[in-house]
Amino acid sequence: MEANVRWVALTAVAPVAWGANYYVTREFLPADRPLYGAALRALPAGLALLAVRRRRPYGVWWWRSAVLGLLNVSVFFVLVYAASQLLPTSVASTVMAVSPLTMMFIAWPLVAERPRTAHLSGAVIGLAGVCLMLLMGARASVPGILASATAVLVSSFGHVLTKRWSGNADLLASTAWQLTAGGLFLLPVAAAVEGAPPALSPSVFVAFCYVALVATALAFTAWFTGLRHLPAGTVGLIGLLNPVTGVLLGTALAGEALTVQQICGLAMVLAGVALGRPTRAGRRAGGRASNDGNDSSPGPDQKPVLAATHACDPSAEQPRSG
Repeated sequence: MEANVRWVALTAVAPVAWGANYYVTREFLPADRPLYGAALRALPAGLALLAVRRRRPYGVWWWRSAVLGLLNVSVFFVLVYAASQLLPTSVASTVMAVSPLTMMFIAWPLVAERPRTAHLSGAVIGLAGVCLMLLMGARASVPGILASATAVLVSSFGHVLTKRWSGNADLLASTAWQLTAGGLFLLPVAAAVEGAPPALSPSVFVAFCYVALVATALAFTAWFTGLRHLPAGTVGLIGLLNPVTGVLLGTALAGEALTVQQICGLAMVLAGVALGRPTRAGRRAGGRASNDGNDSSPGPDQKPVLAATHACDPSAEQPRSG
């Protein structure tokens, strides 16, 4: 149980960093450059992680990195950037709180993790809290809401797919491959659509450093670590800390009003996170389901993948006979 608490605490780094990212993007980054904004977030983060873990993709990870980079990075980052510019910080972050339910129902068929009652209850309570925070009279841009909602669907599918495909692949290396691939996809599109890169004043440069290194390299490593060690339902509920952070920062730094209604909503969100925390029995069940649904189990392409993994990482755990 103590190990679970550590994994939860590490995973929580991601939604807190992402909640702050909405404020940084809205206040400091150019509003008319979503493609460059996403590319300059992804590519430096990927290269930084590659400098730490110098490993190239192998076997099926060449195309897996491309698919995950497109979902988790290219499309997702552009949508989040647009939502951050179109919506108040508190609203932009709270829309993303529907992701726990989305991740649970996507994880069911993809990684055979059936949602537990505690996870579903926590997600419903958290979602109700989010609705309270959203119903605060703030003007919300319809394109911004659509961008946030689409980002939820894309990222939930991409994150569960990451959990399914991760297997014994090195965590830092696979995260670096996704970020680098996503950034490389975005760069030529940004150049074609938005022209020259944006000017980097000192404040914009510092903001991009936060966005790339903290809200991306560190946050994605923490998040994918959580997905590897915790049930997807639990990780999704931890993601509710994203809107909590967004609302608190929007209130403290951006001058957005914090009403009694929002405070009640925040309390419900935190109650949902607490309700869905991993128990020992639930953790064992989730681990068994994940192993059954993960394609690191014996399958048509298993031998070359595992061989490549061990050739790349001699310290990787030996597979169990099936």
